[in-house]
Amino acid sequence: MGAAFKGRREDRRLITGGGHFTADFNLPGQLYAAFLRSDRPHAEIVSINVKEALAHPGVVTVLTGEDTLAAGIKNPPPLLPYPGRGGQPIKLPDRSVLATGRVCHVGQEVAMVVAESAAAAQDAVEKIAIEYRDLPAAIDAERAIEPGAPQVHPEVPGNVCFDYDYGDEAQVNAIFAGAAHVTKVKLDSQRVCGVPIEPKACLASYDAVQDCYDLWSSAQGIMMMRHSVAGYGIPPEKIRPRVQDVGGGFGVRGGAYPEYIAAMVASKKTGKPIKWVGSRAETFVSEHHGRAIRLTGELALDKEGNFLAARYLWICDQGAFPWGPGPFINTITPTVTPIGVYRIPAVYGRNRLVLTNTTPISPYRGAGRPDTAYLMERMVEEAACEMGIDRLELRRRNFIRKDQFPFKTPTQSLYDSGDYAALLDQVTKRCDWSGFEKRRAESKARGRLRGIGVAVFIEPASVGGPPKDQAMLKFGSAGDITIYSVTGPTGQGHETVFPEIVGRELGVDPELITLRAGDPEGPPLIGGGTVGSRSMSAHGGACLLAAREVVKKGMALASKELEVPAQDLEFVAGRYRVKGTNKSIGLIELAKKHPPKAGTHPLDAIGDNPVRGTFPSGAHVAEVEIDPETGAIEVLRYTAVDDFGNILNHTLLEGQLHGGIVQGAGQAFVEHCIYDESGQLLTGSLMDYGIPRAGLIRSMELADHPVPSPNNPLGVKGAGEAGTTGALPTLMNAVLDALRPLGINSFDMPATPCRVWEAVRSAGR
Repeated sequence: MGAAFKGRREDRRLITGGGHFTADFNLPGQLYAAFLRSDRPHAEIVSINVKEALAHPGVVTVLTGEDTLAAGIKNPPPLLPYPGRGGQPIKLPDRSVLATGRVCHVGQEVAMVVAESAAAAQDAVEKIAIEYRDLPAAIDAERAIEPGAPQVHPEVPGNVCFDYDYGDEAQVNAIFAGAAHVTKVKLDSQRVCGVPIEPKACLASYDAVQDCYDLWSSAQGIMMMRHSVAGYGIPPEKIRPRVQDVGGGFGVRGGAYPEYIAAMVASKKTGKPIKWVGSRAETFVSEHHGRAIRLTGELALDKEGNFLAARYLWICDQGAFPWGPGPFINTITPTVTPIGVYRIPAVYGRNRLVLTNTTPISPYRGAGRPDTAYLMERMVEEAACEMGIDRLELRRRNFIRKDQFPFKTPTQSLYDSGDYAALLDQVTKRCDWSGFEKRRAESKARGRLRGIGVAVFIEPASVGGPPKDQAMLKFGSAGDITIYSVTGPTGQGHETVFPEIVGRELGVDPELITLRAGDPEGPPLIGGGTVGSRSMSAHGGACLLAAREVVKKGMALASKELEVPAQDLEFVAGRYRVKGTNKSIGLIELAKKHPPKAGTHPLDAIGDNPVRGTFPSGAHVAEVEIDPETGAIEVLRYTAVDDFGNILNHTLLEGQLHGGIVQGAGQAFVEHCIYDESGQLLTGSLMDYGIPRAGLIRSMELADHPVPSPNNPLGVKGAGEAGTTGALPTLMNAVLDALRPLGINSFDMPATPCRVWEAVRSAGR
């Protein structure tokens, strides 16, 4: 991946202040909102008095939960269209946009003040008089399912809102009973925050003439946002989501938050646009968190180290309310790749979704795939240590072979393509695996602990969402081309790569092609957002198919212009040419000769791309050094060889991998949302919550080994989350490898200096 950096088309606009984020949008006559939030994890609302707030200068109205209920706002259902164990559906607690009766987590929205200025709204919030009666709170998911634990919602006894399993339990149990060796690990994929640089914000405006709402927000796709808003009971045809630039998504900007719906209700009530920009503190306690899973995994092996079966138990904290795709990623996603990259004949898993008095959980970069890979690769590493088998050899012995694709798993997933042995061979050569023991000895001589970790992983991409993605190409009178898209770019470089795809197929300079994403007044299109590493395979493929449709339509026009039958034409390098002659006409010239009529050009075309999953994979190696006196960890080297199928733009791919790997390192080393026993979030600011910094990984070498996917016209595989998926097991295996000589065989994320230092001290005693 050594391609010269050409820059992204969007960079100049963004770095010179030309970006338009949600807070940059304003409408004439707009009012401003502020929210009263719960300051406790669980309590009855005894009374709420808004008279003094209403009397505050500049205040227009105050909304409470009763107002949103009166407006017909409903409890949004999660994305979970399937039953659990024994055919049981998910148990849904009541959740109103503004709390009624009870509050269930710190930061929950209780009341909304609307005023002529943001300052007046915030000041008036302080004047709302509210009385609570505290209730016992369940903070930890494992303890929340114990007998006698506090109940988060009376309609969900036992706090388990959904119990899901997959695989043949009896078959797997029988295999384990007869296995020569069983390895068991229990891990914590701790609760983390997305921390987009742009705080939550929205601008809502009700159009009384058309009886519809315009909603500006930070969203990862307009169709996703429309679907999410509709879940609150607002008809989708009355919702016009508007998105331009988004200051970070990471999964937590995948849908409509209660503040957005409250702003829509207030706009209809007041007849004015309503703007709200949250603070960083509000974002920490109310924007959905990620991960929060207790993982238990068991691996059965025969005496030669061949994998026989795997068994899993996940306890998934959902926070106070199951939300959107959160339950989906904790149930279905783990069933797609529970065998990782290995030939494991049988699998059984059980996933319990547990409610606690904490901020709700939603997808976070990787959305269940990093947890799956982390558990699998930690199990394999532990099995190698326990059985005395070289960890590389154990992996090679059990890999799915290249000649076995497409490969059907025990859970009926169909892996598209791959070459896992080649990935491992390449990464171990690039990182000088064979020379590690010499480097370990050098570190030991300096009083340091050195470790090397490896992970070979797979993840599903483009799984879930609409069955197809559409892209439309529209021609202007000057021959310019606009791509209409329903994706929600959040830094991936869509403005660069989508025009490159179309330009390459049409033989046209990409500079003549513009992307318009997030435009509700554009053509009605079907598709998902920028989630699940699906943009290139799903929407990039739609762009390619739209371009091919343009070429087909152009044949008829060129046939008339060149006065030959269409079958005598060929399309080469942007020109329609009469075969065997030099007679031709360029596509852009042809487009100019046939200007649009009534907004439609004869070359306008839609690409329909049926979405099929892809399975990117990679082999990563990390080398770390630990100072046992301080517990500080230094990542000396990180090497990755990945299979993303065909590669369209190396520079953008490298950027996705750099960010993904470092984000994974953030969870491995510093990130952790911590609640105390009283349910207060202790990490509710950037002073308290650790995020990765630029120097966290000193050296990163990236390489690729593409095996094209047959599942989309571009032959690509998703890449946006693979860096994070690979980083968790790779880095933690490296940390454990450094600590094992001290007798430390288990360690949970995050590996902060304090926790490492304590483990070293305990081992010394």
